[in-house]
Amino acid sequence: MYINKVEISGVNTSVLPNLTFVEKEELFDKIDAGDKSARQEFITGNLKLVLSVIQRFNNRGENVDDLFQVGCVGLIKAIDNFDRSQGVKFSTYAVPMIIGEIRRYLRDNNSIRVSRSLRDTAYRALQARDKLREELDDEPSLEQISKEMDVPLADVTVALDAIMEPVSLFDSVGNDEDDALYVMDQIKDEKEDVEKWTNDMALKEALKKLTTRERLVINRRYYMGKTQVEVAEEIGISQAQVSRLEKNALSTIKKNMT
Repeated sequence: MYINKVEISGVNTSVLPNLTFVEKEELFDKIDAGDKSARQEFITGNLKLVLSVIQRFNNRGENVDDLFQVGCVGLIKAIDNFDRSQGVKFSTYAVPMIIGEIRRYLRDNNSIRVSRSLRDTAYRALQARDKLREELDDEPSLEQISKEMDVPLADVTVALDAIMEPVSLFDSVGNDEDDALYVMDQIKDEKEDVEKWTNDMALKEALKKLTTRERLVINRRYYMGKTQVEVAEEIGISQAQVSRLEKNALSTIKKNMT
């Protein structure tokens, strides 16, 4: 993928604007009032966010124009679903939505056919992972998942890689429990202040204060872009309970970052 090209999908990426926080708030006021031109201006003002996200997919051999367009779909979804009352920065909400949209595109357009047995192993591994999360109140390692399934570690690793299961921004990388590195710590654009949150250790520490169920709700809502109703159906609780968990989680994160 030729990621350094200046023009992507007809957009000159060398002259993309940067919006200040005040400008974003003013545009959102107009968007809420139904101003379509303000919505378009807000989209254009956040295209650098899309550009920075697709950098992480530059080793997949995908067409940069296609990824950029898919990323823009994620950006638009983020704009349409963003709730300013939650006290979360727009970039914090939008980046996972953009990543999720691109990952879905890559899964749906994966030309490699995964065997049924490999897919079954992968889904069993995901079930084992969720079970261990509840039991351990922490993210299990691949070794723990392998032992729980009584399946060789290599088979578990290959199966999970094959289905390209999207990871949570809050999943840990590696097995160093004393100094865990999260996926979100690896998503960055060193040139843009808008991505500083990905390296914010305060946020990392705040996430540790959440309960397992709160982390699950934040994961599904802000990474996967699911509605509260969808999350409620997935984890078997009411939409009202999901709403309370989400508000409590955001309040905890905000309190531990101030």
